[in-house]
Amino acid sequence: MTDSLSRRWLEVALNGPWTRRYQPRIPITEREIIDEAVACVHEGASIVHVHAYDPQTGRQKDDPDAYTRIIEGVRNRVDAIVYPTVPFAAASDGPGASAVDDRFHVIEVLGKRGLLEWSVVDLGSLNFISEAELMNGENGFVHTNTVPEIRRNLELAATHGFHPSYTIYEPGFLRMGALMHRAVPGLHRPIYRLMFTDIYTFGFRPDAQSAAVYLALLAQCDAGMPWMVAGLGVDIAPLLPYALERGGHIRVGLEDLPPGATVSNVDCVKSAARLAYGSGYALASAAEIRAALQGGADRRPAGAVGKGIFAIPRHARPGSG
Repeated sequence: MTDSLSRRWLEVALNGPWTRRYQPRIPITEREIIDEAVACVHEGASIVHVHAYDPQTGRQKDDPDAYTRIIEGVRNRVDAIVYPTVPFAAASDGPGASAVDDRFHVIEVLGKRGLLEWSVVDLGSLNFISEAELMNGENGFVHTNTVPEIRRNLELAATHGFHPSYTIYEPGFLRMGALMHRAVPGLHRPIYRLMFTDIYTFGFRPDAQSAAVYLALLAQCDAGMPWMVAGLGVDIAPLLPYALERGGHIRVGLEDLPPGATVSNVDCVKSAARLAYGSGYALASAAEIRAALQGGADRRPAGAVGKGIFAIPRHARPGSG
C-alpha cells in the first residue's frame, strides 16, 4: 500500500530548549545539529524541527545567522523541510526565553531570506509546569501568547509564504487556529500538531480516546487539514499506530521525550519508520509533502477576508504604534 493517500509524514524534533541537563543526548553545536538532521533524513524523516544553541553556554540562542547556517547546512546535503522554534516570551521566565522585544525577529529575517517553509505557531497561553513540580510547591512559568502575538506570527507566515505548524496544547487552541486560518488573509494551509504529555499539566495524555476528541473537533472546525501527533514529556510511540491508521502524521525526537532519554534521535526515527512501513504506509519525501500542501492557501468562506472575529482595529492593537 504505497499510493499517495497512504504516505505519511515523519518529523523529527532534534533538541528543544532543554539543555543537556534535561536531555543529555541532544545535539548542541551547529555541526552536531546538521549531522544529526541529515542522519535522520536518511532514515526516513522529511521534516526537521530545531533549536539553535550557544555551544559555550549550552543554552538556546535564537540567532538568525545560526539558523541560516543550520538550514542551509542540512539542505546542502539532503532535501528536507527544516524549521526553527519561536522563543518563549521574554517575560515568561521559560527556557530559551527571547532576549529581544520582538519574539519573531528570527522568523522575519529567515522569511525575508527565503529560508522558511514552516514555522511554529503557539495559539494561546498556558501554565507550563510538570506534575512533579506542582506537587513539590514549585510555580513553573506562564507560556504567554497573546492575540496580537499570534496574529503577528501568522501575518509573517502569510507575507513570506510559509506554512504555520500549529501547536495544539489544548482543545481551545485548535479552535483558535481554525479561526485564524480564516481571519488572516493569504495564510497558507496550517498543520495541526496535536500535543500530548505524560508529565506536564496541559492537555491530554497520549491515548486513543483523547486523540479522537481532537479529531472530532478538527472535523468541525477545519476539516481536511493535515494533522500529526506529537508531545512534550511523553513517549508518543503507543499513539503512532492510531494516527497512521486514521491518516495522520507523526513526530518523534529528543525534544519531545521525557527527560533523561537514553535513545538518540536516529533511534527514534528508525523505530517510527519501521512501524510505518510495517503497517503498510510509505513515508513521504519532502517534495511530496510540499506537493500535498499546495492549493490550501485560502479556505475562508466568501466575504470572510479581513472580517475574522479577531479583526481588531489597528489603532487599538497593543504595541501597534
